[in-house]
Formats: sequence, structure tokens, C-alpha cells
Amino acid sequence: MGRHQAGAGGRRGRLTVLVGAGALLLALALTLLATLPGGAGDRPADGPALGWGFTHTQYSADAGEASAGERAEKALKAEPLPQNQHVMGWGASNPEPAPGRYDFAELDRRVALMRASGSAPVLTLCCAPDWMKGGEPGRTDWSAKSLETAPDPAHYQDFADLAAKVARRYPDVRHFVVWNEFKGFWNDAAARWDYEGYTALYNKVWTALKQVDKDLLVGGPYLVMDSVAPGAAGGSAAVAGPWGALDARVVAAFRYWNAHKKGADFVVVDGSSYTAEDALVPDVFAATEKFTAVGRWVREESGGLPLWWNEYYVEPGDENDDRDGWSEDERVAAQAAGMIALAKGGAATAFYWNPQSRRGGACAGCLWTSTDRAGGGAPLPMLRLVQDFQRAFGPGTRYRSVEVAPGARKAVRVLADADCLLVVNTRATPVRAEVDGRRFALGPYEVRWS
Repeated sequence: MGRHQAGAGGRRGRLTVLVGAGALLLALALTLLATLPGGAGDRPADGPALGWGFTHTQYSADAGEASAGERAEKALKAEPLPQNQHVMGWGASNPEPAPGRYDFAELDRRVALMRASGSAPVLTLCCAPDWMKGGEPGRTDWSAKSLETAPDPAHYQDFADLAAKVARRYPDVRHFVVWNEFKGFWNDAAARWDYEGYTALYNKVWTALKQVDKDLLVGGPYLVMDSVAPGAAGGSAAVAGPWGALDARVVAAFRYWNAHKKGADFVVVDGSSYTAEDALVPDVFAATEKFTAVGRWVREESGGLPLWWNEYYVEPGDENDDRDGWSEDERVAAQAAGMIALAKGGAATAFYWNPQSRRGGACAGCLWTSTDRAGGGAPLPMLRLVQDFQRAFGPGTRYRSVEVAPGARKAVRVLADADCLLVVNTRATPVRAEVDGRRFALGPYEVRWS
């Protein structure tokens, strides 16, 4: 979401990538890789359902100490996850700083990391080079204001052409998301989203990618599912519950895109369990029911398209603050409850936003310890949670209903299929619960797999 952004910049990492005159050889090698047994093309990643994964941000395992990066890579290989990377920003440099002049070195490095760790790689087509939005060719302004500016309508086709070049460069990447959170697409005069502008850009990118390869999978609109508190002004009756109501402007934007898009292989949204005012209604865990309600609504509105959540949040705050003093046990439990709610809402794919820090030391919600230090790259509880979800409830999972004894229904969240049962204690105190005919003694905020 907006406050989780970071520009590209970034240090050169431990993976050396051929650039300049060697780019053609690299592209040929990557094409071969995509067809070799055990290579990228050997992964079951051609469908629109990828399961549970994460998004790389400014600092990831491709930079820092080599031993730390290798440790993080090994942890990722233990249970490969789908991984998402933006083509500009969040660790990737400006891919086309001037018309026809390209710089894919940092994006190459990120894609190489995703391949090396066994990922099904996904690219989010955002953001736009400065010259496409009124800036000077050859210069890049990495301020948040500039990064969040949409391309000028006259350059929509230029952005679509860049998307096509990216698709040709990485032939094993089969999934593309168009833009990020309607950044820059706001109509000040009408005080609403500029859904006409976004949809025009989306349709040009869709067409360009399908011309590269009709089997590429493309989705949007990556719209933030903002909500307001129950009874607050601006909410839509179309999607409402004890957690609040969707912002009516979001509903209008989604419906316009859905009605005027040229096509979509999957539908993409993001959002938080808390309201636009950072309120968790009625509480941290019950607020996650928003994900279920929104997911079901989006699926119905889109005619049953596979649903992706490109970002989802259960905790107000910024990765650079103390996260409101939450313990990591509470954070993991709330995240697990959110993922359960996403699953119940029909999510086919969901990406955790990894708030990796460059500073080292503690990092609330990070997937692994900072790779800035030789001893870094060690897996953290949040990575184990996402990997456990992918292992137990990956693509194609058929969930089953689970009976929870009346006395524990408010205290636990549950999810199950034929082989696995997940029980989450939402309390800061021990809880005894009967679930699926079995008795559980759960510690404070315990996440139990059975």
C-alpha cells in the first residue's frame, strides 16, 4: 500500500548479471532455461492460481552479505513460494530511463533470485519512467510523489511497449499484474478514482502482452479495497458487515474497470482489515472478516475470475515504526487469521508484503533476518507461516467445514481440508477448544497445525 513504498536505488548485489552487449546472450539463455527439465518452464505455474507467496521490496536477499543471501535462498527453496516483483521501484531501477535506452540490471538480479529460489515468478508492471510522465529523459526522481505518478495518456502506449519488452526478456514469467493501487489515477475535480484513465492504460498493456504471447496471464486492477467504519459516510451497501463498508468510490472504480476491460485472466485487489482511519472494527481478529466479504463480492462481480490479493494487511502502521507494540506471536496469529479469511473469500493467490529492513536487528513481520549482516538471512516465524499455508493449502485445495464447540467460537479461527487442520488462538491467554471433535489446549496466540 502507499505507506509501504520504497524507490529503487539499491546497492549492487551478489549476483552478477550480464548487461549491455551481453543482454542478447542472456535473453537466449533464459529462453533455453524456460524449456529445460527442472528449469523455470518446468514449474506448474501456467494457471492463474499460484497460492500463497510474497512480494519483494526495496531490500531483499539479492543484496548484502553473500552468506546471508545464500541462507535466505536456502530457506525459500525448502518450500518454494510464488514471488512478486515490481519492474520499477521496490528494488528495481528505472528500466527505460530514456526512450529506447534500457537498464534491466537490477530487475535481472531480482528475477534471478526468484528463479534460484524455486519461485513461480510474477511481475507487477509499475511504475513508469519519468519521461512518460513529464520528466526529463535520462533522469529519475525516486521520491514517493514521483514514483506514484501515472504516465501521461499520450505515453500509455509507450508503457505498454515497455511491458511487452519486459515480457520478451523474461519468457519464463507467465503472470503479469498491471500497475499498482491506481497510483496517480485520481480525479481531483470529481473527488474519485480516474478509472477511465486506468482502464485505458490497462487495455493497452493487455493488448501488448497478448501480442507477445496469447498464453501470458494478465490481471488487474490492483485496486485498494478501502473501507470505512460501520455507519460512516461514504460506505457502500454493496459490501458491508460488522467490520464496516467498502468505500463507494472503490465499488464504482471496480465496476467500471470490470465492465470496460478488454479481458482479464485473473482479478487483482489489495487492502487491509482495518478502515481508512486505521480502526480495527470490532477488533483485530474479527476485522479480518472483511477479506472474506470483499473476496466473495469481487468474485461475484467479476463473473468468477480467479482472485488475487497482491497485498493484504492486518496491522496498522509502517514497517519503519514499532508496529504499535505487537508481539511477534500476536502478529503471526493475526496474519494467520487474515489468511484464513482470504481463503474463505476465494483467494487463488495472495502475496505477503515483505517489510525487509536494511538496518539489521529486529524487523517486525519480516520473512528473514536482514542480509546486511553475515549471520542474516535466517527464516523468521512469518516465513514459516506463509510456507506452511502453501504446503497445506496450496492451489487446488478443497476446503471443508469444521465444527467448533460453541464456547470457543469467538476465541479461535479454523481452516481445514481433507488432510490438514489449522487452529489459531486469537486470545492473549491460553484457550481450550474443541474443534472437529478434537480437544486443543492452545497457548496465547498459538498457531497450531494438525
